[in-house]
Amino acid sequence: MVRGVIIEVKEATGIMLRRTILSFFPAAVVVGQDGKVESKEPLPAPIRVSVNEVIVPVTVTDDNGRFVTDLDKEHFRVFEDGKEQKIIFFNRERNQPVVIGFLLDISNASRQHWKTFREAAIDLVMTLMPGEKKYSGYLISYGTEAELQVNTTTDSNKLKEKIEKIKPGGGAALFDALYMACTSRDLVKGEPIEPRRVIVIIGDGHDSASKRGLQEVLELAQRNLVTIYGVSTVAFGFVSDGEKQLMQLCDATGGRVEAPLNKGLYKDISGYLSTPSDEGNYAIKVGTGGYASEIAKGIFRAIANVAGEVTTQYVMRYVPETNDSPKIYRKLKIEVVGYPNLRIRHRDGYYPYNP
Repeated sequence: MVRGVIIEVKEATGIMLRRTILSFFPAAVVVGQDGKVESKEPLPAPIRVSVNEVIVPVTVTDDNGRFVTDLDKEHFRVFEDGKEQKIIFFNRERNQPVVIGFLLDISNASRQHWKTFREAAIDLVMTLMPGEKKYSGYLISYGTEAELQVNTTTDSNKLKEKIEKIKPGGGAALFDALYMACTSRDLVKGEPIEPRRVIVIIGDGHDSASKRGLQEVLELAQRNLVTIYGVSTVAFGFVSDGEKQLMQLCDATGGRVEAPLNKGLYKDISGYLSTPSDEGNYAIKVGTGGYASEIAKGIFRAIANVAGEVTTQYVMRYVPETNDSPKIYRKLKIEVVGYPNLRIRHRDGYYPYNP
């Protein structure tokens, strides 16, 4: 009788990589003297053991915001609900495989700087999808409705050509666009483990037309191991009700928000307006070379920062010691030993299983 043969089946379930191990025992065969099979022992029931790996992408920067890329496994400590975990996988290689969703706000609110952010979206696509097979991407626009403009592909030109033709107008269905990104596009073999999943939202974070809600899509993104980044389209001196929503989506999933038209654009100029107009500042007037130059610098920095984030993350995995925990949402904390001044960014927790 043969015993102890192992079959391993892997199933990616959100942030957890669930491995179901089947240990099966074929029946013992009794053979008579004439060579014929006389009887078989009953087949025992399979034994199933679940082992769940938690995957955590981590970004580390110094006080000046520069990426720190030379840390090793022993520099990191991982805690789940306050209890330290053992890291069983560690990778710090740059330019790891990734699939990137570009979510482009085409609502009426984007009209003022549409040309600027259309070009920014194209620059982001061409930077993050340089033509290698390990980089994939897709494009979803959201106005009154979310629409999958380009399904998952390695050809950045398909996204570029579509962006060039899009015209803004209507409401903003951001949450529906996020839901679509997690449920309604072609998957790449191996994701979300390798390649990782990233979404870049180019918009102001407001939502006026979705059927889905903020908490619903945030939980869905967390369950699907998505890291969200934002390139805010909010202009200098203005506010958007959606800014807090955009920051919440990014912070909770381990990403960040870049605001090229709002934060830092006029930091080196004195005497700016206490209540800025559409022109922003009399020292850098709309339509002048100085204004266009500052806008271009802000956009360039935002693109460089997002691209740097996506390509320089550490990726760690561990098997939690508290698999029987009744908690639905589990809090994560990552520490770097010996470098107290470094800034660490990662998702703030995870859901162990998809419903």
